[in-house]
Amino acid sequence: MLNLQRLAIFVAVVEAGNFTAAANTLGQSKAVVSFNIKQLESELGVSLLARSTRKLSLTDAGERFYQRSLRLLQEAENVLDDVRRDHHGLSGTLRITSTPEYGAHAVVPALAAFAQLHPRLRIQHVSSSHHADLIAERFDVAIRLGRMADSNHRAARLGDFAILPVASPAYLARRQIVSLAQLAQAQWIVHSRLSSPLSWQVETPQRQPVLFDVETPATLTADSATALLAFALHGAGVALLPDWLVRPALQHGQLRQLLPDHRFPTQSIYALYPNTRHVPEKVRAFIDFLRAWFATA
Repeated sequence: MLNLQRLAIFVAVVEAGNFTAAANTLGQSKAVVSFNIKQLESELGVSLLARSTRKLSLTDAGERFYQRSLRLLQEAENVLDDVRRDHHGLSGTLRITSTPEYGAHAVVPALAAFAQLHPRLRIQHVSSSHHADLIAERFDVAIRLGRMADSNHRAARLGDFAILPVASPAYLARRQIVSLAQLAQAQWIVHSRLSSPLSWQVETPQRQPVLFDVETPATLTADSATALLAFALHGAGVALLPDWLVRPALQHGQLRQLLPDHRFPTQSIYALYPNTRHVPEKVRAFIDFLRAWFATA
C-alpha cells in the first residue's frame, strides 16, 4: 500500500527542485527526505527522479506518478475535510482562481460573504489572466468566462452576461460608426487569448443572425480586459467588452455603446472544478452559494 506521507514528500521535492529545499519546507532533515524517496522508488520498482550535480528532474514515469500523486493527495485532503466538517462545519482550505477583473467585480465579494458563513474555512483567491492547471496548481475552483471549451474538469454554469462593442467619444468624433459595415472597418482592440477575436455571430434588429467579420487587422492586442478597457478609454479604437466591466464608463459618458440594437453572443460564467470521484463538501457548498449569490446580484 502506498504511503501518503511519502507521496507528500515526493511532491514537495518536485515542487522545490531539490532535497535541501524540500527538507526545509517540510521541517525534516535532508537525509529523511532522501530516504523516503529511495523507499518510494524501491516500492514502485521505477526511478522517479533523474539526479545530477545541479538539479533534479522527473523521469517519464516520475512525471506520470507526480500528476497522480497530486490527485491522490487532494482526494485524501478532501476526505479529511469532509470528516471534520461533520463535526465542526466547513474547514480546511478553499483555493479559488479567477481573472483579476471578474474577481474584483464579483468573486471577491462572494468569497467575503461565504467566509463569514464558514469561519473555520481558510480561503485563498488568486487573480490571473492565465488559465491555471487546477490539478498541478491545486485549485479547488476556477471561475471562467465565455464559451466553455472541451475540458477534463467538471463545469457548473452560474449565469450569463452580455458583451458590448464600445468606443470613446474622442474616437467616435474622428470616425462615425452607425452600421455593421462601418464597425467592420474600425480600428479594433482585441483580447489576445481569444481564438477568433475578429469574427462573431451577431443578431440584427430583425433578429436575424449574421456573421460579422472585422475587415482590417487588430490595431492593438492585450491579454486582459482591463488593458482593453484602458485602450478604449484613451481613444485607441473599438473594444468588445463585458457589460459588467464597461457599465460605469458608459454611465459617466467615458465610453459609448456602438449599435445598441444589435446583439453579440451572450457569454456564460462557469465554476470549473476537478473531475474527481469525491467532490469535497466545501466545493459543493461554494458552488451552491455562488449560484444563489449571482441569482440575486
